[in-house]
Amino acid sequence: MEISFIGAGNLAWHLAPALENAGHHINEVYSRQLQHSRQLVSNLYDARTHSELNFADSPSHLFVLAVSDQALEDVCSRLVLPENAMIVHTSGGQSLQSLAHWMAIYSDVPVQTGVFYPLQTFTKGQSFLAFEEIPLCIEASDPGTEEALVQLGQDISDIVYLITSSERRTLHIGGVLACNFTNHLLALAHDLTTQEGLEFDLLRPIIAETFRKGLAAHNPADVQTGPARRGDLTTIDAHLAYLSNQPHVSEVYQVLTESIQRYYKNRDH
Repeated sequence: MEISFIGAGNLAWHLAPALENAGHHINEVYSRQLQHSRQLVSNLYDARTHSELNFADSPSHLFVLAVSDQALEDVCSRLVLPENAMIVHTSGGQSLQSLAHWMAIYSDVPVQTGVFYPLQTFTKGQSFLAFEEIPLCIEASDPGTEEALVQLGQDISDIVYLITSSERRTLHIGGVLACNFTNHLLALAHDLTTQEGLEFDLLRPIIAETFRKGLAAHNPADVQTGPARRGDLTTIDAHLAYLSNQPHVSEVYQVLTESIQRYYKNRDH
């Protein structure tokens, strides 16, 4: 398949090479920041940078919107595509209906719309991830586009699902809770220990064991430990007293402690 990327950030950095390695051809990469598109192109076989959002003469049939949710409508409003092109967004939170609506308003030619959402966290500049292990969530506005996107997904991943916009939103929220929020808690723990002159590495074994147990369990709730789970109010009060001069961290601690307590109160009864 002939493909162009609109956006050269974290996701594009990993997805474009994965598609090329599966035998597809990346023609063009557009980014508001030319340096970003040049960096991505340098990792591809013979793609070139594209300096504008007019793709009317592009040889590509598929256009991948790998931009932030906030930028999607603005990009769509300025995008010029070849007739009957396929355009997909890669967002966990935006609906297929939104993309179809924007293209109906802004495109002067008929196009097919879809969603090609890899359920993974990506960081630009890091080693390329094994895409065959990444779930791909597919949605499309018509059967032909759905078939093409499913085939494309199966070319790079062993885990391809047809997922509705509502289901994808649920998965995205779950990802934020399990991934983004967890990583933020790791950052808070890092800051807490290092400001006391302690090595964050001391926490790595307990962190690793927590993730191992949680992922191995049928339900992570079955292996919850800690003072909130035990109802150890003495320890909780001591922790909050220690955090009294760090109101932001104290607030996070209190919110999560109360959430754990409510969760198990309802679960145990």
